Amino acid sequence: MDKPASKPTESATGTAGAQSLRRALSLLRLLAEHQEDGITLTEVMAASGLERSTAHRLLSCLAEEQFAERDPDTKSYRLGIDAMQLGFASMRRVPLVDNCKPLMQKLARMSGDTVFLVIRQGDYCLCLAREEGHFPVKVFTTDVGGRRLLGLGAGGLALMSQLSDAEIERIHDRHAEEYLHANFTRECLLQAVRRTRAIGYADITDTLTVGVSGVGCTFTASASTQAAISFGAISPRLPPERKKEMAKLLMEQLIQQRSATGDGGQPA
Repeated sequence: MDKPASKPTESATGTAGAQSLRRALSLLRLLAEHQEDGITLTEVMAASGLERSTAHRLLSCLAEEQFAERDPDTKSYRLGIDAMQLGFASMRRVPLVDNCKPLMQKLARMSGDTVFLVIRQGDYCLCLAREEGHFPVKVFTTDVGGRRLLGLGAGGLALMSQLSDAEIERIHDRHAEEYLHANFTRECLLQAVRRTRAIGYADITDTLTVGVSGVGCTFTASASTQAAISFGAISPRLPPERKKEMAKLLMEQLIQQRSATGDGGQPA
């Protein structure tokens, strides 16, 4: 049985009397992070710190309401159809996308290249928006709603650079085979992250697609959300010197947006 929790106060922990709701929302986030392979009840307990009875009760309720589903063979949980429908509905109008769209259009116009907006979603980065300049890269497969492992694309590498080395190693170990397919050993991934931290922006060449390069920079989207904007182009359009120019342009424009709007544009 869970220990009785003291009543939360609005100033200390948020809205009072909403502990069960917060726990359920926390489990939904946990399911989203493990959507690919699913997560078992035991793993949910370990990750959430909840007692078995509480975790099982909340997961059962989420499953009854179709916000979660349980695989009868593996006994693992994933997001259910109703959770996915909410996600799809929210994609139609995302405040972050609305705020960043003018900047992305400006960057695409100024550079002529393709501009991406991504956020972290568990071990992956999720593409929220894409703007094409007058010289768009037609070989890209990343589109709005698409996901890639953190560290592989310019935006994903920029986001990963904000994590601790220990967390990066855990992410790599969970997806070692996929990273290996992209020629990323654990040490190669850490080297790319350390270089990103050192120069202040992500710089990739041939990571996702041979002949395609990119640069990316993170910014604080909200108190709890880091996002990244990146450029993508065929490698001849992004030699080392132009990468530096594009990174400088990106960081300057993010700072300008921050100054103009007061939010959504502080480079990390």
